[in-house]
Amino acid sequence: MTNLSSLTLAQMRDGLKAKKFSAVELATTHLDAIEKNNPNMNAFITITRDRALEMAKASDARLATNAGGAIEGIPVGVKDLFCTKDVLTTAASHILDGFKPPYESTVTQQIWNAGGVMLGKLNLDEFAMGSSNMSSYYGPVKNPWGTTSALVPGGSSGGSAAAVAANLCPIALGTDTGGSIRQPASFCGIVGIKPTYGRCSRLGIVAFASSLDQAGPITRSVRDSAIMLNVMCGHDPKDSTSAPRAVPDFEKALTGNIKGKKIGIPKEYRPDGIDPEITAMWDRGIALLKDAGAEIIDISLPHTKYALATYYIIAPAECSSNLARYDGVRFGLRVEGNSLTEMYEKTRASGFGNEVKRRIMIGTYVLSAGYYDAYYKKAQRVRWLIADDFRQAFEKVDTILTPTAPSAAFGFDYKPSNPVEMYLNDVFTVPTSLAGLPGISIPGALNKDGLPLGLQLIGKAFDEETILNVAHTLEQSIGFNARP
Repeated sequence: MTNLSSLTLAQMRDGLKAKKFSAVELATTHLDAIEKNNPNMNAFITITRDRALEMAKASDARLATNAGGAIEGIPVGVKDLFCTKDVLTTAASHILDGFKPPYESTVTQQIWNAGGVMLGKLNLDEFAMGSSNMSSYYGPVKNPWGTTSALVPGGSSGGSAAAVAANLCPIALGTDTGGSIRQPASFCGIVGIKPTYGRCSRLGIVAFASSLDQAGPITRSVRDSAIMLNVMCGHDPKDSTSAPRAVPDFEKALTGNIKGKKIGIPKEYRPDGIDPEITAMWDRGIALLKDAGAEIIDISLPHTKYALATYYIIAPAECSSNLARYDGVRFGLRVEGNSLTEMYEKTRASGFGNEVKRRIMIGTYVLSAGYYDAYYKKAQRVRWLIADDFRQAFEKVDTILTPTAPSAAFGFDYKPSNPVEMYLNDVFTVPTSLAGLPGISIPGALNKDGLPLGLQLIGKAFDEETILNVAHTLEQSIGFNARP
């Protein structure tokens, strides 16, 4: 009998339509797998068994009449940064204890409208701040590839990536601010795409950095990502950052024909000391694309070296502003004090973890009088230069190929000497986010320790179709089918 939990979204969709199995069977299989494995992995914060089975029964009723949406009956895991009506939403922070939103995020509502079945809410770095999923108030998530020692799944969407890799759900929602979909996908040997900024609504996503945050899917294949983008994308009049653009059929873009496509290879993504296994995987990807008929063109993105410094000024500044709302007055944790000010202080001191406090303090500093021009304003100018590098590059090429991350997944026991060392995990993903461009990570190879390494494709704004098609072609050529 087919192992239902190992199927891709596309296979589940076709199987449900052919009546090979039911939505209830799919949901039950995944819920049982979660119940068995989550105590060790810690991927889910909240499991919504009753709601999942209720939604699955409704899907079966629609499927029985050959009705239903694009992902009717498909189980979905939701990063616990999306507001889900009447379901605990924590952002993996103590400060949101007990918060059950009175409304649904736009993206999750679109998924339920298309027939998705909610399995539960997935763990993450607190308020999406991190690259390891070690900063969650609910504890770290274990990467299923860590068979002999505990490995991080990447972050911040670590729970989402780990759950998909471990067959706890076929698809999961993530958010990407500086690489938080792509880097975990790389660490867990699966596919993750960050759409163009503005392609998906941010309404109902707990905000970290408003000019960078973007929702996207984490899946087992490029086709599954294309199917999910068809459901998730679209203009939302309630979100002023949502782009009023038509949504193409992303799945139809997967033709497998990339003859004549121009692929840019940026020299700045080969820094001194880069892991030779990363370079070898990248070079193999280049060769495979060339064999498929693409033209390889060397390009330069000269301001790449300033991207991390720029990001770690802009993102904390926006975090400092966004997280000012958590004060113990309206929702979440409240620690009483002898005065209103003391209540604020005690609530925030108790409610936020160390990484969040660090970023709030950095952000408040760079926005303060006397430092705004020197740091924040200058960072915004450099951000424009980084975006302009990409603009000039895309006058010559159709997409850009790079590694996703500078290493494979590292262990729980990794102790950086300072926070900047941890931030370096985002060195290949941050420039794309600062420019607001789409980027996708696919599995590229296994390293000598048997751990996955990822390749990233970066596209022009609102040209997800090209990177999906090139990624699909490369995925078929690589033939990566290893599973933890």
